[in-house]
Amino acid sequence: MRKSKKILSVLVAAMLAAGCVGGCGWSSGSESEGSTAAASGNREDEVNQEAYQTKQGAAAGSSMTFGIQNYGGGGLDPASEINCAWNLSRYGVGECLFKFDDSMNVVNTLCDEYTVNDEHTEWVFHIRDGVKFSDGCDLTPEAVKASFERLFEAGESGSSAPEVYLEKEAELTADNDKGTLTIRTTQPYVDLTKNLAYPVMAIVDVEHTTDYDHGVIGTGPYVATNFREEVGYTMVANENYWDGDVPFETVELLYMGDASAKAMALQSGQLDIAENVTNINDLNTLRENPDFTVTIASGVRTGLAHMNVAEGKLLSNKTLREAVQMALDDETMCSVTVGGLYTSGYSVLPSNLDYGYENLTDPYSYNQEAAVELLDEAGIVDTNGDGIRELDGQEVVLHYVTYENRCLDDFAEAIQQQLAEIGIGVDLEIGDSARQWDSYQSGDFDLNGSNWTTVGTGDPTEYLAAWCSTSGSDYCGYQNDEYDQLFNQLSTTFDEDARRDIIQRMQQILIDDAVVIVHGYYNSSMISRNSTIGGAAIHTADYYWLTTEIYPAAE
Repeated sequence: MRKSKKILSVLVAAMLAAGCVGGCGWSSGSESEGSTAAASGNREDEVNQEAYQTKQGAAAGSSMTFGIQNYGGGGLDPASEINCAWNLSRYGVGECLFKFDDSMNVVNTLCDEYTVNDEHTEWVFHIRDGVKFSDGCDLTPEAVKASFERLFEAGESGSSAPEVYLEKEAELTADNDKGTLTIRTTQPYVDLTKNLAYPVMAIVDVEHTTDYDHGVIGTGPYVATNFREEVGYTMVANENYWDGDVPFETVELLYMGDASAKAMALQSGQLDIAENVTNINDLNTLRENPDFTVTIASGVRTGLAHMNVAEGKLLSNKTLREAVQMALDDETMCSVTVGGLYTSGYSVLPSNLDYGYENLTDPYSYNQEAAVELLDEAGIVDTNGDGIRELDGQEVVLHYVTYENRCLDDFAEAIQQQLAEIGIGVDLEIGDSARQWDSYQSGDFDLNGSNWTTVGTGDPTEYLAAWCSTSGSDYCGYQNDEYDQLFNQLSTTFDEDARRDIIQRMQQILIDDAVVIVHGYYNSSMISRNSTIGGAAIHTADYYWLTTEIYPAAE
């Protein structure tokens, strides 16, 4: 049964009152345009990443409230799971050697310059001088090395898979006198800087962090304090921040899973800023209100449902997968069910990325009559008259696991209804993101709905690993020899045109094999109150929420 997560104004007010600023001892401390744009289906019309700019108010005594989705239980350990690594970055606590700009280009951050040999197997990174962790300790090459070593050691019991971004066999040499960290690898990396910009690779103070769950010490502008389960954090300005002034003394991060609750809290003044209001009516109301600024990032996210095609699973039958694809009206779901917050498409990579979407073909376009005929011809029929077809004596009821965010539950419910029309049942489990991730890794699903950043490292290779049987990241039981070969070619192919051709072919293979339900391509949003906030904008790389770009507006 679907959980109700209504958050009343009184509760929000109570949460605000509950927040208190932590003291010293941080080392042990505990994601205006008109209303028609979002529904137009024109992605260029939807994009607006221009932040509201106004005179900045005094930082002294300043605070703000920020409504966000709770991922990974609010954990901050980059070694434990990807959601926690993203939290560390999104909350402004941790930073990487590099970061991404809004064109997904790499920008120097904790590393200010680097060199690489011709073979792309030896990378020398100069660690920026003068950077300190939030506890006042210097960021040194030795500290960076220790952070990476701890990541790999602790990562063995977690699910962040740091070896996806840097091989375990890599040799790390720190030279504090020269200020450099040298990484030597057994395999060439096309661009290791992109991998090191991914939040899993954030640098933390291993020597002094004692609470990796909620008190990680990083180099970011804010320090996490006063964690309250299912409520949030009180973030405190890092007095040792290296990259300019920190605009707010305190920030209340409040967990709010209900998109409408975020909108109501913004309108009532209980929130200053919120990310990803995913109810289209609420979002349009805020866009039309001159008191708010809504920024929307061009989507590099794909909403999808992974299919478990492992032997013994219902969806290991390709005919069934094909019929499922043909039964789903993606265009209506994107334009009507979720009100245009997604743009429909049939490939795992968004159509606005330069990977040959225009050259792809969809053999399983929406046609419910053809889906019924396909199932009947394959003998996947309802023999007992209960409305559910059977396959090899087993009723075709698909276990669908997802969570309430970015309209994933709306898609799941629509898919449940549309599949019922062709005699396929759906056992729908709508939980939280932690349950979705656990089921995905354990294989406890037939369909697993989620929303993925497709170019998390500025390149889709890591994302496409989900369907490579030799990658260690294939939790879907999928195996295609040609796909695996092409995926492995990406690690040694440096020419951009050749890489583009490989990735285009990989997309077509996944489409032809009907191994993933693609909902569409999501555009992220950030909403801020103009009377209190300036500089707030959603970034293309959905890793940066609480940044020094956001400042208090002058009264």
